[in-house]
Amino acid sequence: MSGALPELPETTLAAAPVTAGRLLRNAREAAGLHIAALAVSMKVPVKKLEALEADRADLLPDAVFVRALASSVCRALKVDSAPILELLPQTVKPSFEAGDKGINAPFKVPGEAASVGFVDVLKRPVVIVVSLLLLAVLGIAFAPEMHLPDFASKADVTPANIAPLKESAIEPVPVAEKLEEKLPPVEVVPGPSPAELVKQPVTEAALPASSAPVQKPTEMIVIRAKGTTWVEVVDSTGAVLVRRTLQADGITSATGVSPLAVVVGKADMVDVEVRGKPFNMSTVSRDNVARFEVK
Repeated sequence: MSGALPELPETTLAAAPVTAGRLLRNAREAAGLHIAALAVSMKVPVKKLEALEADRADLLPDAVFVRALASSVCRALKVDSAPILELLPQTVKPSFEAGDKGINAPFKVPGEAASVGFVDVLKRPVVIVVSLLLLAVLGIAFAPEMHLPDFASKADVTPANIAPLKESAIEPVPVAEKLEEKLPPVEVVPGPSPAELVKQPVTEAALPASSAPVQKPTEMIVIRAKGTTWVEVVDSTGAVLVRRTLQADGITSATGVSPLAVVVGKADMVDVEVRGKPFNMSTVSRDNVARFEVK
């Protein structure tokens, strides 16, 4: 490996025993990585890395998985994995013990089949369905032919006694003449000429005053990256709004149910604005990892 494990002070070594999880946590903190950022880069759940750093091998599948995960973490942090693997539990080789059922145990020949009774065969659904289909086919094949009544011959019969209709001459009724006799004469009064009409000026309707432009609501938090860093934003309901790694000149923003819990992996690599105002990251940073809330 290209790196070495960070040296621990003598007081720390005397206070607590050296374990593989403690060495991995110290190496990660020395690299300035948040455990969530390391989990995202390795595509491993955060809980498994937390269990590994807490020396909780009982929360992980087996010893082989623990050693493989520790080796992967060492490669990601570029540290030597030999001292850490020595502190982890060794893999146990499976022991093959001869039991009562050893080489002399009876076995069944694959070609042999258990004897099944005739009644059991008839009770199977497939046999019942096939039998019903066969009965239906036999019934259709041997059923007597059905003679349909001959409706075509009856349709061709036309009554001979039907006399053709005679066209009756219908005289038109002079309706217009009768209406003229009943209606009284109406005197038509001439209207004013177009020149006499008074032209009224048409006033244009006043246009409604233009409303002020609607301002887009500002985001609760805006993060601009100056270098590679990891960012996570979670609202009060537990919904993850942002969880990603920002590259240089990358920008991300979030708005949700306040308060928002924000974690930044490298606080010196970002510029943060909270509700449109600059936010001082030095007041909430510890070991270059910032944790704060946006209310």
